[in-house]
Amino acid sequence: MIKFENVTKEYQADTPVVSSLNLEIKAGEFFVLIGPSGSGKTTTLKMINRLIPLTTGTIRIQGKPISEYNLNELRWNIGYVLQQIALFPNMTIEENITIVPEMKKWPKDQLATRVTDLLNSVGLDAESYRHRKPAELSGGEQQRVGVLRALAADPDIILMDEPFSALDPISR
Repeated sequence: MIKFENVTKEYQADTPVVSSLNLEIKAGEFFVLIGPSGSGKTTTLKMINRLIPLTTGTIRIQGKPISEYNLNELRWNIGYVLQQIALFPNMTIEENITIVPEMKKWPKDQLATRVTDLLNSVGLDAESYRHRKPAELSGGEQQRVGVLRALAADPDIILMDEPFSALDPISR
């Protein structure tokens, strides 16, 4: 499903953050990158959904180079959960969760049902949370909403960059 072929990323010439990475992640597989701070884990994730360009090499999804995908279509099929949460503060929780499904033109009744199911699945009562703004939630609640937003459109790929850092062990 995802294949790295000699992928290198340099922010400064001759100083690779990721160097000649070759690996293949198969469909349905859980794959974890472990390493110390500054070892290139976040950079590797950001290259998959083209948030940052690779310096050399090729990343393929379903055999097709990511550079050949329409950027929106590529990202619509990749859920991404950031450590920094990054919810839109001016939008309700429901609006934050449904961003990608709305872009994919899901019917309104399906959007509402999806929000209800997702919120309830993580212990947040849908009727009391859907119309709140992110500032009204604790850090852990915001983190759960960030995870739900990544899952909302049933993406083929989910990238998680320390997604549970603000959650207690039971919620994780």
